[in-house]
Parts: sequence; C-alpha cells; structure tokens
Amino acid sequence: MSFRIIGTGMYVPPKAVTNDDLAKIVDTNDEWITKRVGIKERRISETEFTSEMGAKAAKAALDDAGIQASDLDMILAATVSGETVSPSMACMIQNRLGATCPVMELNAACSAFLYLLETAAAFFALHKEYQKILVVGCERMSGILDWTDRSTCVIFGDGSGAAVLERGEGYLDSVCTVKGGDDVIKIPHFIGTSPWFKTEQDTPYIHMAGQETFKYAVSAIESDITTLLERNNLTMDDIAYIVPHQANQRILDFAAKRLKVSTDKFVSNIAKYGNTSSASVPMALHELKESGKLKRGDKLIMCAFGGGLSNMACLLEY
Repeated sequence: MSFRIIGTGMYVPPKAVTNDDLAKIVDTNDEWITKRVGIKERRISETEFTSEMGAKAAKAALDDAGIQASDLDMILAATVSGETVSPSMACMIQNRLGATCPVMELNAACSAFLYLLETAAAFFALHKEYQKILVVGCERMSGILDWTDRSTCVIFGDGSGAAVLERGEGYLDSVCTVKGGDDVIKIPHFIGTSPWFKTEQDTPYIHMAGQETFKYAVSAIESDITTLLERNNLTMDDIAYIVPHQANQRILDFAAKRLKVSTDKFVSNIAKYGNTSSASVPMALHELKESGKLKRGDKLIMCAFGGGLSNMACLLEY
C-alpha cells in the first residue's frame, strides 16, 4: 500500500546570514561562495533548538492538510543535529504537537527525508488501520559546524520541512544505495570523558572532502534518476519536476547536464537557505507547491545524497 501527499510545511529561523556577513568572521567572500556553491544567504537559529523548528514545520504541514495532531497514526522524523540523543526529535516533536501516536526517528543524513517516505510506505503496508503519517526533516546545522573552516561553514543552514501522507497510490517506486564509510563525510560525536578510553577522535563538527562529495553526488543523481525512468518506462518528458537535495548549485547543474535536461526542471532554493541536510527536500517541495506550479497528477522525482554515504531517489505522483 502506498500514499499520497496531502499537506506540506516548512519553517526557517528569521536570522538571515549573508555571504558578506560570513566574510567578517572567516576568510571568504561573496564571489567565492556564490561561484563554488551558489549560496547567497542561509538562515541561522539564534534561540530555537532543532525540535522547536521541526514542530513548527510539522504544524504548518498539519494546517495545510486540514487535520489535527490527534488524527496522526505515526510520526517519522530525521535529523543529525538534534539537541538530545535521547529523547529523539520524533519524541520531542510529538510532545510539542500534542500528538499521541507512535513515533520513530532515523539517521540517513541528507538523504533521510526520502528514507522517511520509504519507511512510511512500509508502515502503511504493515498496518492497514494507518491512514495518516507525518514525516519531518529538521536541522540546526549551525550547531555542528566549525565556524573557522570556510570549506564547510559557508555551505550549511538551519531549517525544517514536513509533509503529511495519506494512504493512497502516489508513491510509485524508489531506489536506495549505501556505501558505508566515514572517509568522505562524517560528524563525530563528542568523545566523552571516560578515563579508560585512549583513542583520539576528530572534533565533533562536520568534516567533508569537497571534491569527493561533488563527484559522488553528481553520479548518484544521474544513476538514480536514470534507474527510475528506465524501470518505469518513462522519459524525462513525463516528469514535471525533480526535487533534489539542496547541497550545491553546481552539483545540480552538472547533474542536469549529464541527464541532458534543462536546469529549469530541477527545483532549487539553495541560494536562499544553503544546505539544510534532511530538511532540504521537504523545504524545496513545499516551496514548489506554494508557487502554484505543482499540479495534482504531476510526476515528481525526489533525489538526495549525503553522509553514509547514502543516496536515494523516489518517483511519486502528486
């Protein structure tokens, strides 16, 4: 059993930090950032934790769907930047919404929102009584950045995105790939204070090999989209929009070139928000829907890639 999307929502904190603002604290400039990643500004939380932003996006999605938190049968959430290891952000969001349904959280970094959709499809299939599931990607990436490292601190931003799913027939196919390891992207935990542990650990911030990430991401987008099209006897003309993870505008441009498709088909809001990890796909989906361009019956491909290494794409009918 599948699902269809009946509501979307997003939230970003009010503080906008421009490239010129960053140039005051790290050796960079607007031209360098714009050319390398296509970002002009990003939102940075000054007072709100991850769960607060996630709950606000979730409430917006519930309002858009015209339902109450009490109508939910499940909440699925994802983050790499929660304020607590336990309880999970899913638990915190449930509490903030006043819901009583079961919840679960997973970690697939920037690919996580698509993993949430796949997990929701499985729950719909397993529990015939489930009618509505809320999925939320929420991140306070500013809390896990080394603000002296210009190669990473200019890329990321804070935000959250959510969608309400209803039992139906809109989720058509998916492809998922994982190449496990920490040689390209990693975020170490705080090492702790055990007097017996003697192994050194990297600082608990984002560590990323930029060139390797770029090549992996372009290849993942091309491969996953091609697989979905071929497996479903579709061409790019059948796809209204591609909603990708917002990591780097150059990645999207290169992927479009590889796929021989106009960049206009790729939804992009990275210039405004930067890379918001698991929140980026639902935020882009929400803005696409709010633009009025997305119509019922349109076929979409959502694709993402990130730490793990993990990448995933899914084919939906909106």
